[in-house]
Order: sequence, then structure tokens, then C-alpha cells
Amino acid sequence: MSAPTPTALTLHQASRQLEISFDDGQVFHIPFELMRVMSPSAEVQGHGPGQETVQTGKREVGISGVAPVGHYGIQPQFDDGHESGIFTWAYLYEMGSQQTAFWARYEAQLKANGVDRDRPMPPKPGSACASH
Repeated sequence: MSAPTPTALTLHQASRQLEISFDDGQVFHIPFELMRVMSPSAEVQGHGPGQETVQTGKREVGISGVAPVGHYGIQPQFDDGHESGIFTWAYLYEMGSQQTAFWARYEAQLKANGVDRDRPMPPKPGSACASH
């Protein structure tokens, strides 16, 4: 059986959620914050285990645009400047169907790093950009 493919995608700016429908009948509402803090980008995930950068201060993040990436995903442009994450349909399906687990993983990362979800991100060393 092939992986489900999306049939509709809507950005809900007021509720800050991505609504995505798949051809298997599933419809998910994924918060922009969850997408931002669990972005599959190297900037967030690192290049290997233990290299993750815990994202904080993203509760109010928005998505200003979405670019298609081939036939396999999208690349959202977050209003905090982050735009390097490519979200495959499979990753969005997993994120939508397992939101509780994704939130739990994020909360565990916060706790392990002794930071609060709403704490502003510190500036990157050697960079004037404090959005990542």
C-alpha cells in the first residue's frame, strides 16, 4: 500500500494551524508552533543525535507562505525567518496522527534543557539573527 497523499492544504492564520486532508480520509490540524519546534531542518534537528537545538518562544509563530517541494512535500516560510525545513507528506501525516507524542517529545526536550516553552531564543553566536 502506498503512503497517503494530501488532497487539500489550508493555512488557518487566526488559529495558527495547518489543516491537511489526505486521500485515506484523515484530516489533521497541526499547530504552526508544533511544526516550527519540530521542523525537520538541520537548523533544528542538527546533523546527528545530540545536535538538536531546542526551540523556544514559538507559541505565536505564524506561517507567511508555503512553497511546494516536488511532489513530496512543502517548505513553509515561518514569520520568525525560519524557512529551511522541508516537510514531506509522510512527516506531516506522522505529525498529524501522532501529535500527542510530538508534544511529549518537545516537552521532554524543554525539561532536559531546563528551558521554558515561552522563553525567547538566545542569539546565535556570531550572528545578529535571534530567530533560530
